[in-house]
Amino acid sequence: MKKTRTVPFAVYPLIWPLRNDVVEASVAQTGGMLGPVVFHLPNGHSVSPLAVAPWTGEVLPEGLPPLLNTLRGDFFCAPFGGNGTAFRGESHPPHGESANKAWTLDATTHAGDAITLHAHLVTRVRKGRIDKRLTLREGHTAVYCEHVMQGFSGDMPIGTHPCVQFPNREGAGRISVGNWRWGQVLPMDLEKPEDGGYTALKIGSRFRSLRRVALARGGWTDLSRYPARKGYEDLVMLVGSGKGDFGWTAVTFPDEGFALIQIKNPRVLQHTVLWHSNGGRHYAPWNGRHVNVLGLEEVTSYFHLGLAESVRANPLSKAGIPTSVKLSPRRPLRVATILAVVAIPAKFDEVASLRAVDGGMEVTALSGKSVKAPIDLSFVQSESV
Repeated sequence: MKKTRTVPFAVYPLIWPLRNDVVEASVAQTGGMLGPVVFHLPNGHSVSPLAVAPWTGEVLPEGLPPLLNTLRGDFFCAPFGGNGTAFRGESHPPHGESANKAWTLDATTHAGDAITLHAHLVTRVRKGRIDKRLTLREGHTAVYCEHVMQGFSGDMPIGTHPCVQFPNREGAGRISVGNWRWGQVLPMDLEKPEDGGYTALKIGSRFRSLRRVALARGGWTDLSRYPARKGYEDLVMLVGSGKGDFGWTAVTFPDEGFALIQIKNPRVLQHTVLWHSNGGRHYAPWNGRHVNVLGLEEVTSYFHLGLAESVRANPLSKAGIPTSVKLSPRRPLRVATILAVVAIPAKFDEVASLRAVDGGMEVTALSGKSVKAPIDLSFVQSESV
């Protein structure tokens, strides 16, 4: 008889539900990770665009950070990045305790047309408290995400980390980002072949358009279309202007009939990191099977490198570009984003612009097609409590 292996229950994360009339969300206690999320669109379609790691439920090798056991959807990173280098006595796990520790659920409450899940985390490496509030509003195909950092002192890189699962079809999604100045490929190895990892883009190369980015082997590639470059992992950072009432990053799926849009306050999260994960890691737990996933990471950091690299002088900070936020126990910092999904009409090719209108927001495509949705853009505009 063939033996079967029993998978310990502990490898499955504890999940908190959050639902209303148009959104069904799950929140993992470990890392406070949001996902999966099902959006029920006005056109009758339901979509679930956030990724869940294919190894969920497996027994992973010892010594891996908890975030890899739970990896899914979106999570808050403080400090954002790998954090491989200790800084002033602080040794943080990858993407911080906020992405690895167990959050405490305070309450799920109703107020008017909104339902809010409130959880908190008391951090130890750098002492402070983070309050997480995830809110759903009736008729809004969106998750309103708020993180309030209080009691912290000193500089720290921060960021969000939505992981989007694309269809297994070359170029199925179209990526666009609002109000960025220039981009750069990570100026060092993201992966090394001797470690079982592979990258496609030219290290450190700069670009002004997602449609023309240098490849390591010569020639060019288009980062505005994904999936692409199967078998590789790559990471680029788009330097934002830090101006405007809101910033945005979007993925449009014309054949699937929807667009996913992340909306932020560009004064708090100035830059965007795009992590292209398409089967380029051949070590555990990745094993070449984390494919067709794109990280849409809104950050104020120096790429994904972590606390030491972002707080110390680096090429961006030397040029006057912020790579960390300044935290004070006298002034809590509110970090607000919106993860919204909108149904799009035929011939809506790629998100080109967003603007606030009466009753919500209007999203316009490069083709000129537009759609309106009841999304409250004012949610992201305040950075204070």
